[in-house]
Amino acid sequence: MKIEQSISLKPYNTFGIHATASYFVSVSTIEELKQILSLKKYPKKLILGGGSNMLLTQNFEGLVIHVNLKGIEIVSEDENFVLVKAAAGENWHEFVMYCINNDFGGVENLSLIPGNVGTAPIQNIGAYGVELKDTFESCEAISVETQLLETFNKQDCHFDYRNSIFKNEAKGNYIITNVTFKLSKQNHKLHINYGTIASELEVMHIKNPTIQDISKAVISIRESKLPNPKVIGNSGSFFKNPVVSKTHYHKLLQNFEDMPSYPISGDDVKIPAGWLIEKAGFKGKRFGDYGVHKNQALVLVNYGNAKGSDILDLSQLIQKTIEQLFGIYIEAEVNIL
Repeated sequence: MKIEQSISLKPYNTFGIHATASYFVSVSTIEELKQILSLKKYPKKLILGGGSNMLLTQNFEGLVIHVNLKGIEIVSEDENFVLVKAAAGENWHEFVMYCINNDFGGVENLSLIPGNVGTAPIQNIGAYGVELKDTFESCEAISVETQLLETFNKQDCHFDYRNSIFKNEAKGNYIITNVTFKLSKQNHKLHINYGTIASELEVMHIKNPTIQDISKAVISIRESKLPNPKVIGNSGSFFKNPVVSKTHYHKLLQNFEDMPSYPISGDDVKIPAGWLIEKAGFKGKRFGDYGVHKNQALVLVNYGNAKGSDILDLSQLIQKTIEQLFGIYIEAEVNIL
């Protein structure tokens, strides 16, 4: 474990934004993490995982801690279910592939989501009708203040749409070290009626899909819509899908008859933020070295050497325009630093 100085964070964020950390360290064990957290020399610390859900808008004048904890293990199992524990530094998609290859069901709809396992509960990541909380059993996290390891069950985490206790009351107070998932071993509950999964399975000529088939369909859909961060800098979906009252939605339908929606409760509906952004004319729009992706309006991209402040300015312009056109505020899903 070595603390380095003046390190570029460009390789550590999927937007490919250049920003400098005054100090940088990568930790590969829990003991190293505890040791680093106990150092009073660096009062200002930033925890970095896969760098997939963050936008750096300036240099970080402190210590960046790269969490590189590795390991996947089966905790327990019976005929129907298995508990699988994955360390925080494991790549999320590679973890999903581990589950798929072992025929463990529950996370197949979350294939190809960028990032690491440790940051997944913070956002309660989700896609195609499935959220992390659906298979979440528990997680362990180190208290930044006391360096003690604590366990959080599903109730403790206060999961909500792209939200958890780690984004609110406990924000900045804990570092997740591992996550345990409860996955099915047989009689998998399949989710194929959200988005275009069913139609993609038809294209694949599959009538009785397995979790492996669903994963392949999701990967195909995502690859057709979303740019590879290794080719074009991005952080996946930049905005959350807004939830509005049915009253407001039906009012908007008078002017926008083709506005899609998904029921949430008796009084609310979710509207695809990508549809709103496309309707506002931003899809595929480029501003020099940054812009909105041509295939998915939810994705803001860095075409080369954009600054984080450029992406931030664009996101705020989109938010302002959507609010003016539809009376809806779309919230950023990405953490802005």
